[in-house]
Amino acid sequence: MERRRPPQTDEGWYVLHDFRSIDWDAWRGAPERCRSQAIDEGIDYLTSCEAVADAEAGDSAVFSVLGHKADLLVLHLRPTLADIDTLERRFEHTALADFTERADSYLSVTEVSGYMSEDYFDEDAEVEDTGMERYIESRLKPEIPDSEFLSFYPMDKRRGPEDNWYDMPFDERAEHLSSHGEIGKGYAGRVTQIISGSIGLDDFEWGVTLFADDPTDVKELLYEMRFDPSSSRFAEFGRFLSARRFPPEHLGSFLAGEAVPQEGDAHGEHGHPHGSDSDGHHGGSGGHHHGDGDADSSGHGDDGSDHAHGSDDEDLRSELEDIGVYAGQPHGEDVHAVVLYSAADPDELFEEVDGLRGNFDHYDTHVKTAVYEPRDGGEEVETAVVSLWDTERAASTAAGFLADLPEIVRQAGDDEANDSWGTMGMFYTVKPDHRGDFVGVFEDVGGLLADMDGHRKTDLLVNREDENDMFIASRWDARKDAMEFFRSDAFSETVEFGRDVLADRPRHVFLA
Repeated sequence: MERRRPPQTDEGWYVLHDFRSIDWDAWRGAPERCRSQAIDEGIDYLTSCEAVADAEAGDSAVFSVLGHKADLLVLHLRPTLADIDTLERRFEHTALADFTERADSYLSVTEVSGYMSEDYFDEDAEVEDTGMERYIESRLKPEIPDSEFLSFYPMDKRRGPEDNWYDMPFDERAEHLSSHGEIGKGYAGRVTQIISGSIGLDDFEWGVTLFADDPTDVKELLYEMRFDPSSSRFAEFGRFLSARRFPPEHLGSFLAGEAVPQEGDAHGEHGHPHGSDSDGHHGGSGGHHHGDGDADSSGHGDDGSDHAHGSDDEDLRSELEDIGVYAGQPHGEDVHAVVLYSAADPDELFEEVDGLRGNFDHYDTHVKTAVYEPRDGGEEVETAVVSLWDTERAASTAAGFLADLPEIVRQAGDDEANDSWGTMGMFYTVKPDHRGDFVGVFEDVGGLLADMDGHRKTDLLVNREDENDMFIASRWDARKDAMEFFRSDAFSETVEFGRDVLADRPRHVFLA
């Protein structure tokens, strides 16, 4: 008898979908005093949950459930079952609980599996793909997206006499999931997911929670996936529940039967970013390496910052300001960005980026995504992909999809070796008549850099769609080495020269 090899798994945060029905007869018949108390205590509880005041980490959100299956959904993610257990019991102590009954619930835990990366589970292997590392982290410790619409359903993999998922060899299962995930990539920027395992925790094997701003995007995604063998032959589904997110402070409006704003309306702007990681879909089995980590700011609007460096970045920014070097503004003031480097053929890379960009353009938060090619070829040439967004969450989500581009070697902000200060990225928009002058000065400065202690590499990269949009990336042994250059007369003269040939103020952006 042959025993099939199960994929290894790693677990992250526990997930509780807590569905509540409102006793509307009791609510309508209750004195105003009791209803006010229920609203106040309900808002306090839900606000505290969303602020994660009860635990060191996690996330929570509240939704209005559509249809007869429930009225409210409170979604919790927490590091331990004890955290989840405490939240459940705390709700029962609120006056709001007196008017509710639990209609349903689902308990699960976020997970990643060997279908995604066997190297991740190999103690002797090094996961060099920093995008993969970020994606794994985002799968184990996800954020609840700001999207308005949610669809939740549990699912199993079929174990029938003809089609038995668990009786297939590992490689065949992995191939099915990889093909399945390719469908999800087409919904980048439209659908986001949280996959959680529930074997031994609840009635099904996995819980799938999909988020979108347009419910039809979820419908189209699931409809398309129905025709993929991973679903058509091997998937069994529980019931689907749909809901709309609303801010806790609008609980009173919800209970009064009034129009409930979506999350962004309560705060003056809508926060839906969202590049999606809907690709892995079903059973923690993805195989789609999306590295959904914190974004690094590159400030290609009027802003640039080093999200990864915190107060050290502010100190450096002030130091440069003292010597007359503009270093952007604090992270989040203008735009947020992701910068990745690829060793792939630039034409192939651009085709992939252009496909993602088409999905990104569905969202107002998307500013720009571009491919910057090295001006001069040679050995170890890396092409830069820069994606700019209005919000940090949007940039972070987009990073997941960009990390799955071909031959990504590193993402700016990942200090893989801890033996260098990292990369200094600078963006320049050159006046067309002075492009040759700018390139000439870069070559002169490059000659000086080559002789400087601590300088490793400097490349001039050009936007393949706009030759006057340039990106310079430099790497140094240490911060002090870069600062020596910025204090030099050569750099000062370059700054003066730039005022005449640049269309915009240069952005000096710190990307570790």
